[in-house]
Amino acid sequence: MYRAGALAAIRAGVGFHEHEALTAIAESVEIELTGLGRGPVLLDGEDVTEAIRAPDVTRGASVMSTVSGVRRAMVEQQRRVGHSVDCVMEGRDIGTVVFPDAELKIFLIATLDERTRRRLADLERLGRPADEDAVREEIAERDRRDSTREDSPLRRAEDAVELDTTGLTIEEQVAEVVRLARERGATPPCGCGR
Repeated sequence: MYRAGALAAIRAGVGFHEHEALTAIAESVEIELTGLGRGPVLLDGEDVTEAIRAPDVTRGASVMSTVSGVRRAMVEQQRRVGHSVDCVMEGRDIGTVVFPDAELKIFLIATLDERTRRRLADLERLGRPADEDAVREEIAERDRRDSTREDSPLRRAEDAVELDTTGLTIEEQVAEVVRLARERGATPPCGCGR
């Protein structure tokens, strides 16, 4: 959602230092996560799933997420989605701010090297090869910025289960999350047993 907001700001020519304008954008855009989060990300009805993965959008989303007015607008949208359906949400403040009473909170971690490798693979899949050192520095800077922001800093909720995903495939990560959810009594909504 923050990436979609950042894309809207870039398209509107709004600088990431213009906090009031960023807040106005966050309050006015309609962001829809379709297909129970597996489908396209829509920004005002437009599929922006690939566009929000561009490096300038990634950087902008991290900066934009430090703006209190933007965070309030996004939290409102996230809560609206979360209260409308049973769902799994991910984000750096989902378990501490957006849904502090969630039935299950999982705090995913991985080494900086692993996260750099994953980001490089994502960029390569999108046809956007990047410099490994620059990507590593960008990830570390985002972590620093998100951990030190005044509003909703990145931190592990006290009751969150920490899951180190270093070396795990996405399938293994999902399997572990499903296992933890089942331990709490969750059943798959599709009846497919997965």
